[in-house]
Amino acid sequence: MDAVLLAGGIPRPEEPLYSYSHGEAKALIDVAGKPMIQWVLDALSSAKSIERVVVIGLSSKSELSCRKPVTYLSNQGKMLDNLKAGTAKVLELNPKAKYILFASSDIPGITGEMVDWLVKTCSETDDDLYYNVVRREEMEARFPGSKRTYTRLKDMEVCGGDMNVARAAIVSENSDFWNKIIDSRKNPAAQAALLGPGVILKLLARQLTADDVIRRVADKLGLKGRAIVCPYAEIGMDVDKPHQLEIMRADLAQRSPRRTPESGSRTRRPKAKATAAKKSPAKPKTRAAKKTTSRARS
Repeated sequence: MDAVLLAGGIPRPEEPLYSYSHGEAKALIDVAGKPMIQWVLDALSSAKSIERVVVIGLSSKSELSCRKPVTYLSNQGKMLDNLKAGTAKVLELNPKAKYILFASSDIPGITGEMVDWLVKTCSETDDDLYYNVVRREEMEARFPGSKRTYTRLKDMEVCGGDMNVARAAIVSENSDFWNKIIDSRKNPAAQAALLGPGVILKLLARQLTADDVIRRVADKLGLKGRAIVCPYAEIGMDVDKPHQLEIMRADLAQRSPRRTPESGSRTRRPKAKATAAKKSPAKPKTRAAKKTTSRARS
């Protein structure tokens, strides 16, 4: 499967992360010694299920690295326009592509294992849209104090994930509704309102499951949708605010390899003291010892 990595956001002066980005892309904010997006590229690099990556919003001048083939596209403006451009590039590079993995560049905690789990899970059915959700208890156990926004459902409280899978052919369909869903993605009630007043009442009464919500959205788009309850809180731990950035900096600092003061060189072991190899100097013989020695010789 090919991946589209969204990295076009630049924090404005009034936004929480502006003092960290200084007018540059949010994806390039330092997290434990690497640009935030580099952690995501490392995960895609190590994922066995990913063949190539399309990065939208940055250029090759960003000096990022990835072991998979990477194509860079400029920011197209709105998120849906970026999704469409990324999809078009994937189909240009791989006309047989059926599904695409879409990820944001602000989930630096993900690993290749998590990417492979998602691709494998999505391959079990033939739906059009797969959307990850993370249970509140799992998010708060993994990242205490992250202060995510949760939606109360019939059987659980969840937050959305920022790495999902969609059939390549559906991205350009029903653009108006897609735009409304994307624009209201941080507001579950606003998303429910797009589906009608009945959905709002059921949501408030906690009568909807995660599958109910995703299927209703998919129905509006004329698609088949599936909700995936993800066991990995990292997929839902996107960095939007300073306290979330500091949480991920501390968390990923523990994952980074420790370096010595010599710029990452191996620590040299101190040489063992060669005490056994050296003989202690002979003590001068006393007069009594000299006499004993001369008698023995005679």
